[in-house]
Amino acid sequence: MVSPKAKSRKGAAAMKNQAIQYLALDVHQATTVATVRDEQGSIRMRATVRTESSALVDLVRGLGPRVHVAFEEGTQAQWLHDLLEPHAERVVVCNVRGRSEMTNKSDRIDADGLSEMLRTGSVKSVYHGGSSVLTLKELVRCYTNLVDDSTRVMLRIKALFRGRGIPTPGTSVYRVSERKKWLAAIESRGARMRAESLLVQLDSLLELRPKAKAAMIKEARRQSGWKVLRSIPFFGPVRVALLLAIMATPFRFRTKRQLWPYIGFAVITRSTADQEFVNGKLRRSRRAPLTRGLNRNHNPALKNVFKGAANAAAVKPGPLKDFYDACVRRGVREEMAKVTLARKIASIALRLWKKGELWNPDKVTTQTT
Repeated sequence: MVSPKAKSRKGAAAMKNQAIQYLALDVHQATTVATVRDEQGSIRMRATVRTESSALVDLVRGLGPRVHVAFEEGTQAQWLHDLLEPHAERVVVCNVRGRSEMTNKSDRIDADGLSEMLRTGSVKSVYHGGSSVLTLKELVRCYTNLVDDSTRVMLRIKALFRGRGIPTPGTSVYRVSERKKWLAAIESRGARMRAESLLVQLDSLLELRPKAKAAMIKEARRQSGWKVLRSIPFFGPVRVALLLAIMATPFRFRTKRQLWPYIGFAVITRSTADQEFVNGKLRRSRRAPLTRGLNRNHNPALKNVFKGAANAAAVKPGPLKDFYDACVRRGVREEMAKVTLARKIASIALRLWKKGELWNPDKVTTQTT
C-alpha cells in the first residue's frame, strides 16, 4: 500500500515534469487580451475575455497546473494578483516603464511581447504581497488624497485672489471669521461665487481629514512594526503609517542597497572605458565614474517621509544632527549632507525593523552610509 506522503511526492514530481505555460494579460476595464506561450517560445493561444473574476480564473485553470502569469502594474493590479495567485504557479506584476515608443503598439502586441519577456525571465516585478496591510493601504490613500485635495483647493483660492491683484499673505484668507472681508474685496460677482464655492469645498475637506487621520493611525497601531518605527526620532504617527502601508515588510529588501533605489536615494553613475592595458596587463581604469544625480524611478511618498525626517533631524540636537554636522565639516555641501543623513535614517529604520529592536542613540555611528 502506498503511503499518502509517497503519493504526494509522486504528484509533485509529475507536476514538475509538465510543461510551463506562460500567460500574459493586457488588462483593460471591459476586456483582457491574453497570449499564451510554451517553453519553446511558440504562441499556443490568443484570446480576449471579459475583465471579470470568473472569466479570468477559468482562463488560468484551463491552461493546466503549471501556469506563469504576468500583467502590468496598474489600477487593477492588486485585485488581479490576489484573484489569480491561488490558481497559478507564479504571478508576476511587472513594471514596463521606459519602453521605446518608436514601435507599433496594440493590445495584442503588448500581450505577445509581455509573454515572451515572462518566458525569458526579463520582466521587472513589482511587489504585491503584504495582504495584512491592505486595509491600512486604503486608509492611507484616503488620508493622503484628502491632504492633496485640500492643498489643491487652498492654492486655487489664493490664485483667484492673486489673479485680481489682491495679496493674501498667511492663512487668514481661509479663516471663517475673516471670509466676509476677503470676499468683499472681490468686485466680480462670478469670481466671488467661485471663491465661496472653493471655501465650502475646503471646509468639507478639512472636516474629513481628522477622521481619516485617526482611522489610519488606529489601523497602523495594529501592525507589528509600529512600536519599532515609532521609537525612531522624527518618525511621527503619520510617517510611520505611510512606511507600514507602502513597504509592508522590511524583508522585501535584502540590504539598504536595495532600499535606497526604492526611496529615490540611489546615486546614478556613468562611466566608459572602464579597463585599460598597462605594460601588457589589463587593469581597471582609475578614471572615476561621473555622477548623474539620484534615481528618478522611485516611490515619491516614501521619499518625502525620509526627506522630512532628515530636514527635521538636521536642525535639532542629537546623534543624527551630529552625523549631519560631521558630513558638513568634511566639506560635503549641505544639500548633499541631508541626502546622506536621509540614507542613514533609512538604513537605521530597515535594520531596526528587521531585528525588532528599539532606537538606541548610543549605537548611532558617524560612519557615512
